[in-house]
Amino acid sequence: MTRHLSIALALLALSSLGQALEIETYSPERFARLQQENAGVSLHFHADWCPTCRAQQKVFNGWKGDASVPGTLLIVDYDNARDLRRQMSVRSQSTVISFKGQQEKARLAGETEPGALRRVLAAGN
Repeated sequence: MTRHLSIALALLALSSLGQALEIETYSPERFARLQQENAGVSLHFHADWCPTCRAQQKVFNGWKGDASVPGTLLIVDYDNARDLRRQMSVRSQSTVISFKGQQEKARLAGETEPGALRRVLAAGN
């Protein structure tokens, strides 16, 4: 019985790997595809010169591949995404917006506390 339980737990762990946090560079095509699939997806409006963005990215990178933080995080270049910023009413770098499919579920700006960042990512999943 113990062997079967061990095998079941191992299979469960392997199946959750596909749901672990993925971090990618934003592309309109990838974002649209994830929304069409009704997947949990978050956008991080990031600027390299922004210390808050760098602190957020450090937290996010610590969760990369972590099954307890599912979904996809797309990194948007804040300085070069003016149209997208305007479309989504993003007024500052370090903004994170989570979606479930087409619907915005949560938004956070200027926050570096890991619990708050985890909650905003989880809102879309």
